[in-house]
Amino acid sequence: MARDAARRLPFCAQLACRFVLLMLAVSFVTFWLVGNSPIDPVQANVGQVAYTTMSPDRREQLAERWDADTPVLERYAAWLGDAVRGDFGESLRYNEPVVTVVAERFASSVALLAASWLIAGVVGTTLGVVAGVRSGSVLDRMVRGYCYVLSATPTFWLALVALMIFSVYLGWFPLGFSVPIGSTGEVSIWVRLHHIVLPALVLSLTGIANVALHTREKTLDVMATDYVRLARARGEGTRSIVLRHGLRNLIIPALTLQCAQISEIFGGSILVEQVFSYPGLGQAAVTAGLGGDAPLLVGIALASAALVFAGNTLANVLYGVVDPRLRGEVAHVE
Repeated sequence: MARDAARRLPFCAQLACRFVLLMLAVSFVTFWLVGNSPIDPVQANVGQVAYTTMSPDRREQLAERWDADTPVLERYAAWLGDAVRGDFGESLRYNEPVVTVVAERFASSVALLAASWLIAGVVGTTLGVVAGVRSGSVLDRMVRGYCYVLSATPTFWLALVALMIFSVYLGWFPLGFSVPIGSTGEVSIWVRLHHIVLPALVLSLTGIANVALHTREKTLDVMATDYVRLARARGEGTRSIVLRHGLRNLIIPALTLQCAQISEIFGGSILVEQVFSYPGLGQAAVTAGLGGDAPLLVGIALASAALVFAGNTLANVLYGVVDPRLRGEVAHVE
């Protein structure tokens, strides 16, 4: 009964309900994990030396101020009540509202994530189609070898190697950060792009491998269909078959995987931003985790969950644009 009633709701209402349930689940799980972690927020944020020399009364005052001794469920209920009114708390590490910290860091990360996402999608789909069409050729073996090697290679190791080669030895790119060190004024867009190129390329490498392997398998399935055989019997070339008959059947699976890649790219950005000292959400998440900064971690988790949810919703919309038969249906990105 409940499922039938949910299906009768308008599409926008269904999306809103799912979004609210997702935010509640993500916030609760994050609070529970941070609350049960062995990290003491007072000790982590004041430092080991200051903590050992601090009086017991001062420790109790800080623990009370940061709700370190309050039960997790009680802290979550208080946070949820404030969050409904738009107050997501204050970061322990940055001494600023969580909304401000997340907004500033997200503005730095969005360009990196978008560039990596687009590179992984375009290059990965192209390589997958070419490898599938040329199945068994030298080019196909090269693409598969590239994908297998990169899929098994840690992202942080790739980032370190790229930093050593292209920044230290060749000097083509800066060593890190989103702007030059010591810069206090306005920085041009070209300087920012120069700082973002290498991290974006490294972050997209493993994504390219996943998209290429998946697209290759789908291309093999499409090239083995009856309508492709009929097109070959009519004398159509491989390029014409792929452009006229294959792409429409390949776009939907490619969109599904590409939108699902958002979460993987965001997860990989945490390590890449650490290596390149890039001031984004990934680096802020590591800082908050090491400091037991529950409000900031929850804010970052909610921002990343909202980003993935938006990617899935975009996929649903694009399905109807690519294939009119899917309009009005709710697609699910696995």
